[in-house]
Amino acid sequence: MTLGLAVAGTAVFKLLGLPLPFLFGPMTACLIAALAGAPLRGMGQVSVAARTILGVAVGASITPEVVGRIPQMAGSVALVPVYVVLIGLVGVPFFRRLGYDPVTSWYAAMPGGLQDMVIFGTEAGGDGRALALIHATRVLVIVTLAPMILTGLCGAGLTGAVGAPIADLPLGELILMAGAALVGWKGAERVGLFGASILGPMIVTAVLSLTGLIHSRPPAEAIWAAQLFIGLGIGVQYVGVTLRELRSFILSGLAFVVLLAVLAAIFTEIVTLSGLAHPVEGFLAFAPGGQAEMTVLALVAGADLGFVILHHLTRIVVVILGAPIAARLIGIRRRKG
Repeated sequence: MTLGLAVAGTAVFKLLGLPLPFLFGPMTACLIAALAGAPLRGMGQVSVAARTILGVAVGASITPEVVGRIPQMAGSVALVPVYVVLIGLVGVPFFRRLGYDPVTSWYAAMPGGLQDMVIFGTEAGGDGRALALIHATRVLVIVTLAPMILTGLCGAGLTGAVGAPIADLPLGELILMAGAALVGWKGAERVGLFGASILGPMIVTAVLSLTGLIHSRPPAEAIWAAQLFIGLGIGVQYVGVTLRELRSFILSGLAFVVLLAVLAAIFTEIVTLSGLAHPVEGFLAFAPGGQAEMTVLALVAGADLGFVILHHLTRIVVVILGAPIAARLIGIRRRKG
């Protein structure tokens, strides 16, 4: 039923000529059904496998020319840890004032991956349900508003070719990309790499790209499938939401997104006015959405994938490695009783 709803949502968005039908169609249909009380389910490993396609797409975009430009990106990348610290300084007191316990406040404020922050926060004694809904709301709102900002303020079109049709790509490259997706994903899981489904395939595909073995992104059909499962996954996060949770957790998440938007706008202006990035890349690099969702938007906006992903990787690394350590050093722990 969930997959059928996602496909139906895609079809409706396509028929109406709405933007990003493969992402927004499933997301909207599943979100509405979830809030209406439908017993939807995530797609489990199928959704995880779909993310490997994005990892391959990013890896294929890492060419010798992109690698040669990494030193030029150092100035804006160096701002990412400052950005994360400021989000924490604003976010933690914000959630504490709303009545959340110290652990939940800490991990709700961290702009990391949804799953990572929920796992870390729950293991530390925080409210897992609150964390899941706050972060899901952050991703939902940013994914919804980002295309409007890209088109309205940055002047970007969202009609970029996400990839060539599968029939136009060499069979040998398709096989190599499929192998890179599987080997990278499972290999990264085996060594415990965070974001294994994206980073593993990205690393393996980047090696293939830099050695000249592949010259194309995954086919458009594969990118569309990845968008469908990402949109579905965002929508089903709201299954079983109660009125109390709508009033507290989701409204908290919405209010926090406003604060995030202000900080993101400031850093986007800094990198744009200083000449470190063009407006589209600057906005996408500092938009605190999910890594997979920002990859999709960078693809359809025709942005510099290498630039955008390097900044998001830096943000995720800083949060995943730094948040638990900083929490211990500061003494953030669950209140007894």
